[in-house]
Amino acid sequence: MNQPVPPDPSLRVIVSTFATQAAVALGQIANPATNQTEIDLGRAKFNIDLVQVLKEKTAANATEEESKYTDDCLYQLRMLFIDKSAKK
Repeated sequence: MNQPVPPDPSLRVIVSTFATQAAVALGQIANPATNQTEIDLGRAKFNIDLVQVLKEKTAANATEEESKYTDDCLYQLRMLFIDKSAKK
């Protein structure tokens, strides 16, 4: 049986990893361990903040495409965070 080939390491993969964790914490994706959706705003904020740190620390070396992807992820996650925070 063939194992799936992981993507090449890149800034985009790192950003998407943290963005996915934030989406799980915001209840947008079921937690793979429990198959349940749950909201954990503290964990979501932590992962969003990690994406922000990556953006700041890689700004001088990121390509335009990487910067746009990171900005788009941050915008979408922050809007979801605001929406979920308002409902709590």
